[in-house]
Amino acid sequence: MTTLPNRPNTALLVVDVQNDVVAGAHDRDRVVANIAALVDRARQDRIAVIWIQHTDADLPAGSEQWRIVRELAPASEEPLVAKNYGDSFEDTTLEPTLAQLGVGHLVVVGAQTDQCVRSTIHGGFARGYDVTLVTDAHTTEDLSGWGAPPPEQVIAHTNLYWGHQSAPGRTARASETNEVAW
Repeated sequence: MTTLPNRPNTALLVVDVQNDVVAGAHDRDRVVANIAALVDRARQDRIAVIWIQHTDADLPAGSEQWRIVRELAPASEEPLVAKNYGDSFEDTTLEPTLAQLGVGHLVVVGAQTDQCVRSTIHGGFARGYDVTLVTDAHTTEDLSGWGAPPPEQVIAHTNLYWGHQSAPGRTARASETNEVAW
């Protein structure tokens, strides 16, 4: 259904599941386990797995806090996209990578729900991709001290509204890990 021509394939985007990004994340271990299960399933089903890795002053490239969590191991042939902005498409190699793979459907997991995950699902949808947000495979930290709702509410709200997005010629879905359709 994507509006992108000749893009019949699906990719799993693993957004910023890095040590420092998820260190204080809500329900971290369960979310990372769900992501690991999806990565395994994608590999078995020959679905592209693309790793997104954020870098900034607080997350310097090559540092321990920048590394992808120990429970997840990108395979050598899986693309790694470096980014400096919330939207994984912004000034990165993501779009050319997806075009080369013929991808028109994105399945998105990762962190932080209210920052890079949200920016990426909107960025992909606005660019013509079908986008599935995996409802139990994204998380965020508690920013309620700065006026944000508690993390479980941020996650629930994002899941709720994403399942009701619409635009001509593309679909937005919110699915649990065990319901994801490639």
